Amino acid sequence: MNLIKIILIAVGLVVAAMLAFSIIGIVYSALWYLFLLGIVAIGGAVGYKLLVKDKELARLEDKTPTTIAGMKNADRTLEEYKRKYLPK
Repeated sequence: MNLIKIILIAVGLVVAAMLAFSIIGIVYSALWYLFLLGIVAIGGAVGYKLLVKDKELARLEDKTPTTIAGMKNADRTLEEYKRKYLPK
């Protein structure tokens, strides 16, 4: 009777160890997939930022440059701003 209990306990320990190793493997693989997904997400975000930055720069370059003739009222506007909003 004691021999059967010892064998059953040994089999139970082996099954429990196998179950524990399988759970550890599932957790490890899930963490590995999350790590890889994070790398892909960071790469995609950086690539998107670089592409959007290039498009914004292209839009800025398409505008006509400001000329001196277009800045006729700049001095007058600056003086009005200083007079209205800056403390004396």
